[in-house]
Amino acid sequence: MASQLSLPTLDRLRSTIPPDLDVQHVAQQWFKAFSDGMVSGIPSDVIADFVDDAFWRDMFALTWDMRTFQSTPAIEKFLADQLKAFKVSAFKLRKDLVCLEKPYPDLAWIQGFFDFETQVGLASGVFRLVPLPDGTWKAHTVLTNLEDLKGFPEKIGSLRNFQPNHGKWADQRAREKEFADADPQVVVIGGGQSGLEIAARLKALDVSTLVLEKHERVGDNWRKRYEALCLHDPVWYDHMPYIPFPSTWPVYSPALKLADWLESYAHSLELNVWTSSAATSVTRLEPGSKHKWRVAVKRHDGQERVLNVNQVIFCMGFGGSVPRMPTYPGMDEFKGQILHSGQHKRALDHKGKKVVVVGSCTSAHDICSDYCEHDIDVTMCQRGPTYIMTTKEGMPRLLCMPLFWDGGPPTDIADRINASYPNHLLKLMHVRLTKNIAEADKVLLDGLRKRGFKLSFGADDSGFLLLAWEKAGGYYLDVGASQLIVDGKIKLKSDSPMAKFTPSGLEFEDGSTLDADVVIFATGWSDARSAYRELLGDEIGDKLNPIWGLDAEGEFNSTWREVGVDGIWCMMGNLALCRFHSKHLALQIKAKEEGIFGTRYSAVSPEHV
Repeated sequence: MASQLSLPTLDRLRSTIPPDLDVQHVAQQWFKAFSDGMVSGIPSDVIADFVDDAFWRDMFALTWDMRTFQSTPAIEKFLADQLKAFKVSAFKLRKDLVCLEKPYPDLAWIQGFFDFETQVGLASGVFRLVPLPDGTWKAHTVLTNLEDLKGFPEKIGSLRNFQPNHGKWADQRAREKEFADADPQVVVIGGGQSGLEIAARLKALDVSTLVLEKHERVGDNWRKRYEALCLHDPVWYDHMPYIPFPSTWPVYSPALKLADWLESYAHSLELNVWTSSAATSVTRLEPGSKHKWRVAVKRHDGQERVLNVNQVIFCMGFGGSVPRMPTYPGMDEFKGQILHSGQHKRALDHKGKKVVVVGSCTSAHDICSDYCEHDIDVTMCQRGPTYIMTTKEGMPRLLCMPLFWDGGPPTDIADRINASYPNHLLKLMHVRLTKNIAEADKVLLDGLRKRGFKLSFGADDSGFLLLAWEKAGGYYLDVGASQLIVDGKIKLKSDSPMAKFTPSGLEFEDGSTLDADVVIFATGWSDARSAYRELLGDEIGDKLNPIWGLDAEGEFNSTWREVGVDGIWCMMGNLALCRFHSKHLALQIKAKEEGIFGTRYSAVSPEHV
């Protein structure tokens, strides 16, 4: 389906932008017809002002799910099924956020924001209108997004605790953290950014939550990874809920600095975290029990605590999964050391050794760069093509041209604009972006080709986006390692596939060999569900849906929702995804706990039948 789509260019629309365009008038006129149709519950009236190949993306406001409907028949069916149940009302246009955007000379649209209400929630929306030959403007994309639940606002701002506390805080905090009086409503397994952010959201919604972190300190999931690790996302993209990074923060966060920030975040927001504590099993309670799940926890002192809860959130990312380790003949005969990148700590552990890093994506580049900077002989063994872009040229262009950059809109506005691009549409835009970035990076990319580095430009030349969303890999956002390859400081082996290990190194299918004392497989992680299965067992594990990757509508399979089993949830992603979608997950859980959660909309769009 996605391959048949096309961008709403002015040429395709056979239209132009009039010089005397009154943007506010057009937006208000369209919005009145749209909101009248929505309130009256007549889908045909709503879609009358949509182009035929329009998109409607809903995030929990009208579906209790993440869904994208493409084409007016699909949108009309969705509205016919859902409008009566949600009883929408109180539509209001955000006139201050209406604007004309021209991301390219041949692309233009009027973008606007609106607010509305449903029977259970407060919601927001974003629309984009494109011009038609007769001078009218119709919707090409609409986002509807659940913001809050009626009657259950976040306890922030004016709703925070105003009561003074004279000498009682420490004891109260200790009892709260230990759950001395009652089990929590929610257990979160994993205390990285995803676990902390969902815990912060749930706390603001007055849902008692316990985070289990197996390491000794919060932040150790970053602190104990390889020494050279640094974020390649800019700080404006990475802000966390309630406490954004300070204005003095570096653009790209070193892992150790981020680790300390996560620790301070948990402390400042008074999140209930048990460190050096691990869930040993998650078992279903008998039907009719007050709760759904029993979570057995082994604590730092060796004692076991059993918690009975309704909701369990897995926040273990890909790193909590089983390392993906290829097997080759002769591995047991190799006299050196074989590691997975997850076991690697620092380059100086192998001073004076010959190191081969198998893989050519982010971890491989970071590790090779670390060895190179310490004058350790290192060779990258590339198995397949890799997408390369520099952060200098790519990031300002990539982040929705550019939303999450210095001088961009406030983060909450940027998040909603970003979400308002359905992934199938975003892919088409990224084909253009990828070409632009490659032109800016031409000297570096030509240098890599000359060295024999195999380049990819992603699915249908869409670059970074789909590689990240579908594979969570296949790319490197260059911060310097690529030039080290061009300069020959990081050696490269890419002309033949690996065949086997020898006692002294590696042999390739063309008969060539490579001596090595240490071989590090930077080859990623297995299916994220493997970590769930270890705790839930095979019977429940067999019922889990795919987690990462995109479905036919271009939505993530199960992230930020239940994973096919009632009360078992997934929270994962980078800092930006966790910031935005932690609110969605928290609202779902709050709705479940309060008994107001509806039914996930499961109807299949006509084009997917």
